[in-house]
Amino acid sequence: MILMFTDFGWKGPYLGQMESVLRRDVPDIPIINLMSDAPAFNPKAAGYLLSALTAEAPAGAVILGVVDPGVGSSAREPVVLHADGRWFVGPGNGLFNAVAARADAAKWNRIQWQPPRLSVSFHGRDLFAPVAAGLASGHHVELEAFDGPDLAGWDGDLDEVVYIDGFGNAVTGIRADGLDRGSHLKAGPHTLRWARTFSDRPEGAAFWYGNSLGLVEIAANKANAAEQLSLDIGTKIETLGLRKR
Repeated sequence: MILMFTDFGWKGPYLGQMESVLRRDVPDIPIINLMSDAPAFNPKAAGYLLSALTAEAPAGAVILGVVDPGVGSSAREPVVLHADGRWFVGPGNGLFNAVAARADAAKWNRIQWQPPRLSVSFHGRDLFAPVAAGLASGHHVELEAFDGPDLAGWDGDLDEVVYIDGFGNAVTGIRADGLDRGSHLKAGPHTLRWARTFSDRPEGAAFWYGNSLGLVEIAANKANAAEQLSLDIGTKIETLGLRKR
């Protein structure tokens, strides 16, 4: 299967154009739109979400990741990461660093193949999608192995908000299994304690919990936590308490 992970959003032609290339090249392979509203222009925050979202992806899955503010420039190069049996195709701008740092086995490759037409602003459609299709179908793709980026620090958590959903719940880059339930979180002037789920807190009350992705999430029962606590992508989160080792 091919999993698409982008910051494209639903509006406009971009998601459809990229998917149309995949369906043209591999019509019999399942294509899943895993996420289309990853943090825009923010490969680092998006990378921590990507790591959590693909942890249960089957071996052999191809993840087509496009959060690419440097598209068309020399600021990044097109890469393929093979990590724990899964392929990650996209820009080498940090988007796949957390995945690689946490993998038991990871191998980096530069994409050497070039399409007949390569627009300067849409490598997701013209370069990454055909490469993803080639990998998913088992066809040869011209790659060059390299050592990859410096991953020092990428295997840890990101103590900030990385995503806000439509309900105003704020997902952080902190793994929930490493945080004791007696710990409190501090976001700006607000201090939050743990709850198991929404209904365990009074209506309107904010709290933190371990969400379905295994990440720490800040929420409020039947309320918008992001608005209530003035949270945004990149808001720093402080842990008050001991983390598990």
